[in-house]
Amino acid sequence: MHASKGDRLVMHGRVVGKHDRIVEIVEVLGPNGTPPFRVRAENGHETIVSPGPDCMVDHRTAPEPA
Repeated sequence: MHASKGDRLVMHGRVVGKHDRIVEIVEVLGPNGTPPFRVRAENGHETIVSPGPDCMVDHRTAPEPA
């Protein structure tokens, strides 16, 4: 799993009725874009995660020049 600052990490709910959590990657702590990642939730809470197999990275694309 590789990510960059600004990508989103989608953590799928593993229990029926539990929604996916989506957090923003604010810092990549591993070498060459690998985990662990420092992430920020919508409420501003930051934590360090090492994503498991139930997670995926939503790569943010750079905006196209006008």
